Amino acid sequence: MQLLRASNHLQVVHVMTALGQTTRAELSRRTGLSRTTISAIVGDMLEVGVVVEQEAAAAGQIGRPPIMLTLQPGAAHAIGIDFDHDKVHVAISDLAGAVIAEGHASWDVDGDARGAMNCAGSLIEQAVATAGVDPTRALGAGVALAGPIDPATGAVHPASGVLPSWLGLDPRAELEQALGTKVYIDNDANLGALAEFTTGAGRGATALAYIAISAGVGAGFLIDGQPFRGHRGLAGEFGHILIDASGTLCRCGNRGCLETVVSGPALTALLHAGQGISLTTAELVTRAREGDRGSRRLIADAGQAIGTALASLVAVYGPDVVVIGGDLGEAGDLLLDPVRETVRRFAPPATTEGLQIAQGALGDRAILLGALALVVRQSGEIVAGRVAEAMAS
Repeated sequence: MQLLRASNHLQVVHVMTALGQTTRAELSRRTGLSRTTISAIVGDMLEVGVVVEQEAAAAGQIGRPPIMLTLQPGAAHAIGIDFDHDKVHVAISDLAGAVIAEGHASWDVDGDARGAMNCAGSLIEQAVATAGVDPTRALGAGVALAGPIDPATGAVHPASGVLPSWLGLDPRAELEQALGTKVYIDNDANLGALAEFTTGAGRGATALAYIAISAGVGAGFLIDGQPFRGHRGLAGEFGHILIDASGTLCRCGNRGCLETVVSGPALTALLHAGQGISLTTAELVTRAREGDRGSRRLIADAGQAIGTALASLVAVYGPDVVVIGGDLGEAGDLLLDPVRETVRRFAPPATTEGLQIAQGALGDRAILLGALALVVRQSGEIVAGRVAEAMAS
């Protein structure tokens, strides 16, 4: 009986996490549990302070408005960590996913893994103090790394050619020991996809592809809201699709990968070679927006290259929404128009019918927000367990 009760609590928490706000009737419909059972479970959760209820705003309807249920935001918190190539960014969110504190610091993440993890620990201590939350009530920590992650171990794949200082380490175990909470690790593009699906430009997508273009190039996929990581977590190496077999040597060991043509460093290196100007990717995008012809040409050429690679992805994967984010994604239609045109030209016509190719809505925060969303998605077991413990005491 106790096991069945815990299972029922877990179903309810998972549905409430996914919907954000709901009613008892909707919980019954989604879980298949009777209304009597749902009322008992909600009563338990109200008693221990995990759920709050309020009347829905009346919008000209007749009769009493329904009672809406939400998870109590302050009942627990999530930790998010984004290990970018050259910085560490952390945040604390409540159960509703609202960020209540954050911090960041420059760091050579690729070359100094343990230093980066120590930096993250210090930033989290500061953020927890700023937020005024109880450190023992963390649901867990979501961690983004800019490389392919083995989902079984949470470690960086040794054959990937990226994040050299992370090879041979067990970041999940080390961070769990340092933070004192459960740690969930995933590839940065996968978490960007999750964030855009949850609150951004990919909401409602059936088959979502998120393309992140910054210092590197990667892709994350969600099918019916669930991540697709491929064998050993190696799906999404979009930046290593071949564009030019005799092209520039890539960090992966091959030549002519898409990343060597469209990543931020590749574009700024071309600008420096052609005009003698040293800029960041953000500065390049700003110059393009201001009308600089050279910057616009570089971004348009990058859009055509991305579109060429994306046309093959569209043909194979069949997404209904493609979201382009990262530093270069901030160029908006200067980048997206040539991407769309090239995809329409080279992808099978049937695969482009109804296809949306959109700019990311969450900017450079997408990956961090995805790390937080990953924890909230996994929080059902923890919240349900706390309810069960409270009711048993």
